[in-house]
Amino acid sequence: MKVLFFGDIVGKIGRKAVKEILPQLKKELKPDLVIANVENIAHGSGVTQKTLSSIEDIGIDLFTSGNHIWKKSQQIEQLLEDKDTKLIRPANYLEKLPGSGSKIVKIKKKKVLVINLVGQVFMHEEFDNPFKVLDKILLSYKKQKPDITLVDFHAEATSEKNALGWHADGRVSAVIGTHTHVPTADAKILPQGTGYISDVGMVGAKDSVIGQGTKEVLEGFLKDSKFKFAIDETGICQINSVFLTIDTKTKKTKKIQRVDKEIEIC
Repeated sequence: MKVLFFGDIVGKIGRKAVKEILPQLKKELKPDLVIANVENIAHGSGVTQKTLSSIEDIGIDLFTSGNHIWKKSQQIEQLLEDKDTKLIRPANYLEKLPGSGSKIVKIKKKKVLVINLVGQVFMHEEFDNPFKVLDKILLSYKKQKPDITLVDFHAEATSEKNALGWHADGRVSAVIGTHTHVPTADAKILPQGTGYISDVGMVGAKDSVIGQGTKEVLEGFLKDSKFKFAIDETGICQINSVFLTIDTKTKKTKKIQRVDKEIEIC
């Protein structure tokens, strides 16, 4: 099975870029499953019904998220409570919160389990231990016998991401890091067959500071003040993704590679 995974989609420019590039990538790569992290699609922070619906029908099969998922709290609760939603949120949030942190997607008669987790290191919020939550989820789905298991680990620290990769090696098909918006060059297959990368990167403005306006971010650093939130809606957009080939018999990754593009958004 072939899986295409997009890094954090940031704002309107990111949404437009994904809509433009996906038909081309589908023609080139012929993925069976397309996943995207969307916690930043609503002007760089959060998800709304409007922003999600704008990319919902372009061929993305499932949406993952992260620590900004609650920024538009009223709208997101309605989205997550919908039994037919394609959106999942980190599983190691409080269980009483709406939504699910894992979901099985059926592709070509195969069951793909997708798990969304968020890291604890350097995060402002408090989350349950992602290592223990992963173990619990894998046990809970054991009877359903998924053919492939993918983990979106939305975390700040590369050390925590690396550690989770080793913890999951041989038990999941791939651990895919998101959150920092900075693409890493460590795509690899761990000894027991788990595909791994510390961070996919983002789909956002190239001339920016992780998707945000450079002028506003620099002003914040120079004045030791809070950053003014600004995202360019036009210009060159960088598109960071990874493409995995997974053996459904062994449940192991055979190949993982970066797929990075640039596109001009007017």
